[in-house]
Amino acid sequence: MVLVVSEEVREAIDARRPVVALESTIIAHGLPRPRNLRVALELEDAVRREGAVPATVAVLDGRPRVGLDKEQLERVANEDGIRKLGHRDLPLAVATGVSGATTVSATAQLAALAGIRVFATGGLGGVHREWTVTQDESADLGLLARTRITVVCAGVKSILDVPATLQRLETLGVAVAGYDTERFPGFYLSDSGHPVDWTLRDPERVAEVMRAQDALGAQESALIIANPVPEAAQLDPELHARVLADALRACAEQGVTGQAVTPFLLDYLVRHTEGASLSANLAAVRGNVRLAARIAGAWTRG
Repeated sequence: MVLVVSEEVREAIDARRPVVALESTIIAHGLPRPRNLRVALELEDAVRREGAVPATVAVLDGRPRVGLDKEQLERVANEDGIRKLGHRDLPLAVATGVSGATTVSATAQLAALAGIRVFATGGLGGVHREWTVTQDESADLGLLARTRITVVCAGVKSILDVPATLQRLETLGVAVAGYDTERFPGFYLSDSGHPVDWTLRDPERVAEVMRAQDALGAQESALIIANPVPEAAQLDPELHARVLADALRACAEQGVTGQAVTPFLLDYLVRHTEGASLSANLAAVRGNVRLAARIAGAWTRG
């Protein structure tokens, strides 16, 4: 087997104890050093405090790994040259022996292969603004349309075209529910300005939906649980709107295109909100990790 599952994670899966998959791009590419390692350890600890086992996912020396020890986490956080890997990059990374941090799509794919059903992240990728011109859409959407995993997130990144992303998820047959909210969250914001069709109020009901997915035997698609960042921790909506408009103009003026757009916009928001966007991001991730652990617990008790 190419996939390496840590002993702790494998034992938990075999014993049907709760496990939560965590992505590694936030460690390698989303935060400055040394804060990135502190956050990685904090998120794993948050999962454990809720009674679940954390399974951070990454590729090290060409070996996809589900569940990292402290030394491996330190490599992801501190090693230069750690690549950013989507699911399409996994065969290339394995064959060439490179190390990389996994995005939502790569994490979801490897976690599902390992037998993990619940995954916590910050915000999903989606349909980019001006899609009709750029045809730019995150690989997350297509992967989630064919992968049976429950993803707890704070909606999709607010730099994207949120209504187009929701429409695309509907077209792909990916179930979306708000967690204790009738509004779809906007990553840094508690409310993206768009409603959700379904609301689930507790982890046990989420687990019931997961069991219904299996019982129906339908397509192997994901379940997205959209968990809003608390209003007290969100980025000020007026500041968000103003800085995002400036960021989009700067992006166009500098000719930034393709995969470079998202990191450019996110970095611009961090710098021009004096770090407030990053604080909102981390607040969202912390809440998602805790909720994912509770859902995993409800799932394994069923």
